[in-house]
Amino acid sequence: MSIQYILEIVGTFAFAISGALAVKDQKHQDWFGASFTAFISSIGGGTLRDVLLGSYPLVWISDITIIHAIILGILATFIFYKFLLRLRKTLFLFDTFGIALFTLVGTEKALHLGVRPEIAVIMGVFTATMGGVIRDVMTNEIPIIYRKEVYATACFTGACVYLILDSLGVERNTTFIASAIVIIVLRILAVRNGWSVPRFFR
Repeated sequence: MSIQYILEIVGTFAFAISGALAVKDQKHQDWFGASFTAFISSIGGGTLRDVLLGSYPLVWISDITIIHAIILGILATFIFYKFLLRLRKTLFLFDTFGIALFTLVGTEKALHLGVRPEIAVIMGVFTATMGGVIRDVMTNEIPIIYRKEVYATACFTGACVYLILDSLGVERNTTFIASAIVIIVLRILAVRNGWSVPRFFR
């Protein structure tokens, strides 16, 4: 079992928790709503990537472990709900960890399917962000890519770092972990220091 696959499962688990926690302020917090939001948050970006790349069957259909990871994330959120809510910025941390892993999983898969590096970066960003976008829309939140936070930009930077290290012949697992750290650190520093992408309209 490769470290890339392990991290993909961990990222799926993290996004499932992020999705389930996202319904905490909704009027109706039933099991179906929380589970569906967790599921969409976890597989939304990867599904879009696979459809655009023509990669079938979809990863969560061909690998039941993905579904198991989502179910575990939902159960973990239900069991440790109060504990998770006491942790400051829990949703942010799980979301950041998830986008870092999904960015690189998406970039790497696109490269393996033979697309150009530029397209692979786009697929990496799509994989990481679209699940969160769908989650925010479902919970009546402004999608995070439209907020001031550095989000998709961190994913884009990490994907570019991955391509650079890969082109230099750096060992695969080292490349994967180093690029994930870049995304996580950049996003945490951006939020802590109030960094944001320059406005398009002035």
